[in-house]
Amino acid sequence: MNNIQQSLLEKLLELPPDKQEEVLDFVEFLHQKAIAKQPRQSLKGLWSTLKIDLSEEDIATARQEMWGNFSQGDF
Repeated sequence: MNNIQQSLLEKLLELPPDKQEEVLDFVEFLHQKAIAKQPRQSLKGLWSTLKIDLSEEDIATARQEMWGNFSQGDF
């Protein structure tokens, strides 16, 4: 554990439980904020290692098979 972590832990343990919960909420907020700033990878990039080669025609066929039996009134 580094000095910052040790200092944080010591100070945290000195707080009453309700204040510890507030600290936890704030840390979770900061964590979510940090995650949100990470650039998102495209689906094509995510699938690149799967060796899936889909053409526009393959996608159109799959859509037709999946949704072809629905009419506008079904929704």
